Amino acid sequence: MKIADVRARAFAMPLNNPSYPPGPYHFYDREYFVVEYLTDPNALRAVVPEPLEITDPIVKFEFIRLPDTTGFGDFTECGQMIPVSFRGEKGIYVHSMYLDDEAPIAGGREIWGFPQKLARPTLRHESEVLVGTLHFGSVLCAMGSMGYKHEELDHGPILGELGEPNFLLKIIPNVDCGPRICELVRYHWQDVSLKGAWGGPAALQLFAHALGNVSKLPVLDVISGTHFIADVTLGLGEVVHDYLTKDQGTPVQSLSLEAEPAR
Repeated sequence: MKIADVRARAFAMPLNNPSYPPGPYHFYDREYFVVEYLTDPNALRAVVPEPLEITDPIVKFEFIRLPDTTGFGDFTECGQMIPVSFRGEKGIYVHSMYLDDEAPIAGGREIWGFPQKLARPTLRHESEVLVGTLHFGSVLCAMGSMGYKHEELDHGPILGELGEPNFLLKIIPNVDCGPRICELVRYHWQDVSLKGAWGGPAALQLFAHALGNVSKLPVLDVISGTHFIADVTLGLGEVVHDYLTKDQGTPVQSLSLEAEPAR
């Protein structure tokens, strides 16, 4: 294989059998169950990176069914989203995500830098209740519930939030385990078609886990539960801050990775 061929084909890994096709990626009948809750402001300060700024001590825990996605198939995801601002612009910082499908995990991490891990999220209808769960292996890490379609919601606020930018911390290590890429990435949802939106009483429980640590942003009080269905397109991203360069483009020195002396 010629060098030019490698360059032309190198959009994903593995080179000769990539895990996903090139985008754009369209999501049809994407079903959201979102629990908005108050959390500890100090816990938020410990996980939200500068230059993002926390606007309120709020987290949105999302359970999402994605039954029809171009290139990524049929899967379920969940995670924690944090309202932030960037240079005066309101948006959402994607703090954690858990998926049950390899292709969107690989594509999301490699292209945009989504903080995705393999787990077992679910979103299902149980009679008059909408139920979302997250299992990491056999361990229950999150459980949310909401009364099914108790109140039809105005589409305006939800469309407004879907129109706001989203922010990710993309990290790609070098072969020596130092950071090769460390960037703040911004992306937008595009071609949004909201098909329905409902509210209802909601509850959320988070449980400690060594690797599925959603409980580190504890639930102090549930604000609202929202259920909606939409078609969206995942827009490509742009780098808005490079953590490995200072002003004038001077590289930042990497932290030493030398092992500590034995004790």
